[in-house]
Amino acid sequence: QVQLVESGGGLVQSGGSLRVSCAASGIIFSRYVMGWYRQAPGKQRELVADITDGGITNYAESVKGRFTISRDNTENTVTLQMNSLKPEDTAVYFCNAKRSLGIDIINFWAQGTQVTVSS
Repeated sequence: QVQLVESGGGLVQSGGSLRVSCAASGIIFSRYVMGWYRQAPGKQRELVADITDGGITNYAESVKGRFTISRDNTENTVTLQMNSLKPEDTAVYFCNAKRSLGIDIINFWAQGTQVTVSS
């Protein structure tokens, strides 16, 4: 059974920092691109950052220079360090594991964790 379990998040003032982590089980972790998405009220879910097994990262323009994604392939965890947070970063953050199998894409999602940035 695949499980993605998040920890971290919470409430922080503008300019502050938070870290969210995700522990994966039930998958061969190294075969998956791990990512963080977020969804604010009334908006579509969007990619925040993702990272390949080899450590290649990709960030949304809005978080470049402020957020850092990392993964530990021995502990099967992925972490998003969020610095210089802004009120517009407020959203539910979702951990994602994604893998391509031929023409199919396999996605697993965590339950989501709330990040609230007060002004």
